[in-house]
Amino acid sequence: MRKWNVAGRRLLSVNRLSPSTCFLPPLHRPPGPFHQVVKRSKTTTPENDLEVRIAEIPIERYRNFCIVAHVDHGKSTLSDRLLEITGTIKPGGNKQILDKLDVERERGITVKAQTCTMLYNHNGDDYLLHLVDTPGHVDFRAEVSRSYASCGGALLLVDASQGVQAQTVANFYLAFAQGLTLVPVVNKIDLPSADPPRALEQLEATFELDPSTAVLVSAKTGVNVESLLPSIIKYIPCPIGDSSKPLKFLLVDSWYSNYKGVILLVRVFDGKIRAGDAVVSLVTGMKYYVGEVGIMYPDQTPQQVIRAGQVGYIFFNPGMKRSQEAKVGDTYTHVGMESKVELLPGFEEPKPMVFVAAYPVDQSDYGHLEDSINQIVLNDRSVSLHKESSDALGAGWRIGFLGTLHCSVFEDRLRQEHGASIIITPPSVPCKVIWTDGKESIITNPAEFPEVEQMRQRVAELQEPYVAATITLPEEYLGKVIELCELNRGEQTEIQFFTATQVILKYDIPLSQLVDDFFGKLKGATKGYASLDYEEGGFRKSNIVKLQLLVNKEPVDAVSRVVHTSQTERLGRKWVKKFKEHVDRQMFEVVIQATAGRKIVARETLKPFRKDVLAKLHASDISRRRKLLEQQKEGKKKLRALGSVSIDHESFQKFLAK
Repeated sequence: MRKWNVAGRRLLSVNRLSPSTCFLPPLHRPPGPFHQVVKRSKTTTPENDLEVRIAEIPIERYRNFCIVAHVDHGKSTLSDRLLEITGTIKPGGNKQILDKLDVERERGITVKAQTCTMLYNHNGDDYLLHLVDTPGHVDFRAEVSRSYASCGGALLLVDASQGVQAQTVANFYLAFAQGLTLVPVVNKIDLPSADPPRALEQLEATFELDPSTAVLVSAKTGVNVESLLPSIIKYIPCPIGDSSKPLKFLLVDSWYSNYKGVILLVRVFDGKIRAGDAVVSLVTGMKYYVGEVGIMYPDQTPQQVIRAGQVGYIFFNPGMKRSQEAKVGDTYTHVGMESKVELLPGFEEPKPMVFVAAYPVDQSDYGHLEDSINQIVLNDRSVSLHKESSDALGAGWRIGFLGTLHCSVFEDRLRQEHGASIIITPPSVPCKVIWTDGKESIITNPAEFPEVEQMRQRVAELQEPYVAATITLPEEYLGKVIELCELNRGEQTEIQFFTATQVILKYDIPLSQLVDDFFGKLKGATKGYASLDYEEGGFRKSNIVKLQLLVNKEPVDAVSRVVHTSQTERLGRKWVKKFKEHVDRQMFEVVIQATAGRKIVARETLKPFRKDVLAKLHASDISRRRKLLEQQKEGKKKLRALGSVSIDHESFQKFLAK
């Protein structure tokens, strides 16, 4: 006789009986499979010193905070120093311990918001501190806004040598809108170019933050970092929650483990959660059995219970196998308590602004690549995913990102973490079509863009997306930056001199220009001193057209893009010239053209292989020579009419490579 658990898997067999389950008197034997699962998944390790210390700390001595700043202002380095001071990690170990992805260590940037719990003794009392290290680049703003949901305050970090920059401004207003308490911190005071008084003056002038509450530190050398912890305890409020109320926790983040299934990072608002509890999602209505609970200290450290006010991880037993079930922003409670718990406000996920098409190099790898993409999308909810197919490249996906760096990091993670071989098309942006009957359509795939006949008969208006860009730069580069913005069809909305040397420029720029390496050009024009932040600016009427490539009058669907008419000739020439380099010569002439609507904007011709038909003639008449050349010409014309150009994957890969 065999027992089965709730997932339908065999749990016990006759020759593997559990004494605690099967040798009890009949009346005391657990009545159903749920109890067997609980018995098996419950942790039996005794409480360690860490659990004892945490259990004795009341919620009034909890502090949940995150570190926000512009990119490269020293957030991850400051996190390391705080972890060392609180004894969470040993001094002098690995740098940027919270940057766990290979791509983060390789590029030196934070991509995923990472969490860690710390214990700190202040004036004889233990405090439970929960730290979130957030990304600084604008493309990962969704990670920052999600981190704010689990925090009561934030450290607003400013580089003493750079001062307030664009993303500092964006993070401040994001935190201010959510009512978080901000503690200003000036970092890198050890640098020769550091100017702390200027940074404090900017903080006061721009954000009206009291300079007397600011803490001056050097995260790299550790100078004055210890004085930051008392400021966190003094200024950041404790979380609000009650452990005696029905369980209510928010799903903040999730990631996938091959052994445990989906692991959830949760913020507990009310009640307690322990291994063996049966919980239910208020959004999907699906029920699960908790297999393990714990805290990040700094790695996954199992605990017997997580209480109200804490942030920790949980995974289920049987594991959550479908990544689509883990909806970030979902509320969970105990089974049977659904009516007593209100749904917590979730997160407003940002809309993708940049789209690429992705295809496997070898179509036999499609299944493996699909699994890899789904696992990364589980960990990054701001990515949108739709299946599509191409005549030239086969089955693939249309993937939406928040920006070009977001796209580049996603591609690197696919290659490094999953060993994927992938072809990615250049980034494109969505456009809006307003039809003559009043309906509106958002087009993300250039293949769906209206044809010339449709444009004349059914389309009333075409619109492209704009962004409201905020550029912070030194005053000496103002002329170059204005010129760059004007060249990229930008419209100036505001210019503000917020210090004697720093300028804030605000421009409305088409998103298509922004994804065309605008940030790289901006850095080049200002020697790296300018910073950029942007937000959606809606759609505006625009003169846009589909630019596509024709090979012997046949369209190549993998190479098409919706662009402004002012860009068609420049891009068309660039495309045909580059494509000619990667197409093999044929026995007949190959004509490569770039078309915008019905207009040919650029052309290159690939000459055919030719046999020297005059080689056997020596002292022949001119008419004889002309006759042979005409025969060859007719043969080539016939071959061109019948022959087709086959373009292999390698040629597409080389053409689409940057």
